[in-house]
Amino acid sequence: MQYGIGLDTTLNITYEQDLYLSKYASELGYTSIWTPESSAYDSFVVCLERWQSLGSSIRENITTGIAVSPVNLRSPFALAMTASTISKRTKGNFILGIGSGGVYREATRNSLGFQKISVLSLMTDYLTIIRQLLNNQTVNYEGESIKLLNSSLGEYNQYTIPLYLAALGPNMLSLGAKLSDGIALNWCSTDQVIWSKEIVKKSAEENNRDPSEIKIIQYIRVCIDDDIELARKAFIRSMLGYALDSTSTKISEKHLGYRGHFERMGFAQQLNKLDKLKLNGASEDKLIDEFPNELALKVGYFGKPEGAIDHLRKLSKGLDTTIVRVVSAQPDISSAKIVIDTCKP
Repeated sequence: MQYGIGLDTTLNITYEQDLYLSKYASELGYTSIWTPESSAYDSFVVCLERWQSLGSSIRENITTGIAVSPVNLRSPFALAMTASTISKRTKGNFILGIGSGGVYREATRNSLGFQKISVLSLMTDYLTIIRQLLNNQTVNYEGESIKLLNSSLGEYNQYTIPLYLAALGPNMLSLGAKLSDGIALNWCSTDQVIWSKEIVKKSAEENNRDPSEIKIIQYIRVCIDDDIELARKAFIRSMLGYALDSTSTKISEKHLGYRGHFERMGFAQQLNKLDKLKLNGASEDKLIDEFPNELALKVGYFGKPEGAIDHLRKLSKGLDTTIVRVVSAQPDISSAKIVIDTCKP
């Protein structure tokens, strides 16, 4: 198993500090540097700049990747075009991860001009088109959601670009096993990693693929501080939006996405209680105080340095790459650095 590092804008560090941490982590033995994407910044630019900031002696051994870019932000052609460019600049050391993001919500689909569509068919279209483009093919494809005719990237790319799919539920996991090179998990317990791998194996075999060729990666968030309560609050703050985002959606959508994911772990009752608190005007601090520690520790780690490694190894079982997603207990670079130091390979 390999260890990557995951950095994002929530760390409240400067641009220069971000590049420094990327180089620092690479020197400690992390083999990949990852970023999520949101509308706040262009993760493709971030990936390239991080890779270019590394010393030439370690660059060739480091992969940079996006886990993941929600498809509502870019067309399949735009994703393939930019991924191909980054791949060339990094000499084949780039991984493209895509996910459905919030497309399962009617409000998100409406904002994009989509009619009522199947999220599964949309992701099938994205994966199919992107794969053909990255393989230097001319695309003539008409899917249920997207059509692209007589289109190709303008320049041949000699490098292979792994294409990963973010997946939580069984249908998306099966699709990833059929059409992608890897599965990007998020907020999964050890049991869920095992469950996910079983689904991937079955689907791969049904599609005449070798399951071992489909890599399984996951962000595992880690927040470290000698003040356990400080670390706990910072960690749960990073988790809160995933767990409670459903309160603003339609009832029919409530059990989809991450909310459904956490409910499958057995935490529906606790999350429904938090929903009621939120709807009654509870502050973020109150919601954090009431958030179940058991759920947080099933999918990540907060606390003192001494307990981090054993917990991380437990959560990493079954993964091909564990991405240590840094959560800072305090808004400074030293808080991020202690996570990188403690969890180094």
